[in-house]
Amino acid sequence: MLALDPVAARLFLPFAALIGLYVSWTDLRGMRIPNASVILLALVFVILGPFVLPLDTYGMRLLHLVVMLLAGMAATAARMMGAGDAKFIAAAAPFFALSDISAVMMLLAACMLAAFATHRAAKHSPLRRLAPDWESWDRGREFPMGTALSTTLTLYLALAAFG
Repeated sequence: MLALDPVAARLFLPFAALIGLYVSWTDLRGMRIPNASVILLALVFVILGPFVLPLDTYGMRLLHLVVMLLAGMAATAARMMGAGDAKFIAAAAPFFALSDISAVMMLLAACMLAAFATHRAAKHSPLRRLAPDWESWDRGREFPMGTALSTTLTLYLALAAFG
């Protein structure tokens, strides 16, 4: 059982899922996660969070955003990840309960494997013709992590809401 309150998860889920779909599409299409989508995701938490979380929990979750933004900046500077991925991780961080970190890491690992395998399989199949100009097809070893990251957030909220 996840620590995130099911009521909070049900409120956050539709917004996070829609933003996540957009992030996945833009990352697959152009290997970019738009700043507007990251800001919108953060605003969903900032605006709705106080209505469904205790204020002390809400404040600590906002701290998650700051800590992950700083960590993401360091990882981007070290060329470990793209800036869009780092910003998305920071914007998504407040939605996760810290006590769920083990479950979140397992979910992220599964989403990364599934997204990578699906992307690579589609890249070398006739499905590629449906979107022949997607930049992610031709980026060599680079991978559009926005797909795995947004899927992790959406699945986590869905599991907390209905699991």
